[in-house]
Amino acid sequence: MGVSYSTAKYLAPASFLIDFAAQQYGLFSKPNMQDVNDQNLSFWSPQPYFIGGFFFPQQLVQLAWLYRLYKLDPSKPAERSELDIMVDYVPIYALGNLCIATWMVFWNNSRLDISNIFVTINSLSQLYYIFGRLPPMNTRSTSSILTHVVSKTFAGIGVLDLLHNTAAGFFKDQAPSLAIQVGTGVGFAALSASSDWIFGGCLVYDLVALAVGQSGSWRNLLGAYAVGSAAIVAAKNMARPPYNGPNSGFDYSELDDVQDRG
Repeated sequence: MGVSYSTAKYLAPASFLIDFAAQQYGLFSKPNMQDVNDQNLSFWSPQPYFIGGFFFPQQLVQLAWLYRLYKLDPSKPAERSELDIMVDYVPIYALGNLCIATWMVFWNNSRLDISNIFVTINSLSQLYYIFGRLPPMNTRSTSSILTHVVSKTFAGIGVLDLLHNTAAGFFKDQAPSLAIQVGTGVGFAALSASSDWIFGGCLVYDLVALAVGQSGSWRNLLGAYAVGSAAIVAAKNMARPPYNGPNSGFDYSELDDVQDRG
């Protein structure tokens, strides 16, 4: 699934621009994305402003990542190793942007059944990458840090998007059953126990967004889940530091070899 350096440097920003344009369409068309949300409320509907509050800073991080992707020179050994980290993520990154752009078109046309296909592809592909392919973070490497932040925040908001669209598309105006309430808690607890600070923080944010968007006892339960998720993430990462610690999986000898050659 890999791409060349030259392809990556154009594919990634092109997909970003397509997604950004689709987001503007979602905000300014009639009905807009919030209008559709308000017409299709359900038990996993978040407070809409939380999505906007996540979107803006995440775009800035993506721009920093894209700038570095374009700037690094693969002909220099030290920069090539930095670039390799980023290029490996480009296919998943581009797929995610294109899926979310397509999702927006169908969402704004109230075809939530079709939009759910694209949000599912994005969310599962991002989760696959961060859990199955992303190498351990090297805190000495700007490329590694940025790739972790971009991919994990993409996956983090992807979890919320998937829950939101699924509930709105297939369970409109429904209250959460006991199975949904238990499944939400178990699912977030399991993901939190497997998360670092970045993705784990996103999961807590997702739960807070859901809690604020709901009411009554379900809101209170989601708030409790957010506190529990935060506790799990904190306990797990304080017990086993995820970045450059003995359990991180990062091998500095390979980095030193590259730097010596550079």
